[in-house]
Amino acid sequence: MNLTIHQTFLPADDPEKSLAFYRDALGFEVRKDVGYEGMRWITVGPPGQPETSIVLEPPGSDPGLSDDERRTIAELMAKGSYAGIVLATSDLTATFERVQAAGADVVQEPADQPYGLRDCAFRDPAGNMVRINQT
Repeated sequence: MNLTIHQTFLPADDPEKSLAFYRDALGFEVRKDVGYEGMRWITVGPPGQPETSIVLEPPGSDPGLSDDERRTIAELMAKGSYAGIVLATSDLTATFERVQAAGADVVQEPADQPYGLRDCAFRDPAGNMVRINQT
């Protein structure tokens, strides 16, 4: 069996701010931008990797969710503890400086971790944790 990660979904409560973060700060390309019933799904991904995408989706858009579940999602997003993603780069220092200069919310500056990784962390405009590992 040969599986790859094709798409992952992250909530985005302000599509324009999320687009600026993923496109402008991280350098991802926009692959799709779809509106439906007043909501917006934006698919972004790293240049040169068309098989891997992040779909920025309206939080709580699943019609099967109750109002209580939607409120819980909003509360977790406000705390920054609902969703996250780990990215990788060959030049962590340059990547950190670019994302920080774009005004991103810095959670952790580049640091050597005791478990063998060097990484940094940001929160995207929706509160999602974005960790970036040195490869």
